[in-house]
Amino acid sequence: MSLVLDAAAQDLLFREARTANTFSDEPVTEEQVQAIYDLVKFGPTAFNQTPLRITLVRSPEARERLVKHMAEGNQAKTAAAPLVAILSADNEFHDELPQLLPHFPQAKDAFFSERPVREQSALVNSALQAAYFIIGVRAAGLAAGPMTGLDFAGLQKEFLDGDHTPLMVINIGKPGEDAWFPRSPRLEFDQVITTV
Repeated sequence: MSLVLDAAAQDLLFREARTANTFSDEPVTEEQVQAIYDLVKFGPTAFNQTPLRITLVRSPEARERLVKHMAEGNQAKTAAAPLVAILSADNEFHDELPQLLPHFPQAKDAFFSERPVREQSALVNSALQAAYFIIGVRAAGLAAGPMTGLDFAGLQKEFLDGDHTPLMVINIGKPGEDAWFPRSPRLEFDQVITTV
């Protein structure tokens, strides 16, 4: 093996990890979410920006409001998951750059003074952070069910504001009965990697 990470950790994070479609009743605690975030916040982004925002949907009332915006095939599993997170991109992330990039505080105005530039950067870098978050959920021994089958405009209006762009909704918890669909194929090395 050419990887430093041991085989069990590789399995936990990638090979055996799957998108869960059912979950047990075991709750996901604030302590677990804190541990996940404290791990994944170190994932790299451009200019050390941190545009990802995570809205935890815990109350029954908020869950009901969320479920109505999910595609029909995602509603039941979103209603039943122990925890649901709405992931969004903060398009005003640049306000934090002086704190996050203290050696280059002028990056805020030098590179991100225009809203379209911020939106593009927020989208790319929050997508990176979303991937780190999913791996962090797996590292906590939980399963994640990321979904983009939803009414994005309705979700934004219901839970966010004009400065936050919704990315996805993730169901989180311990897998339940019949949680897995059959593993779908993946592209092989030669189909993806080109050396020039």
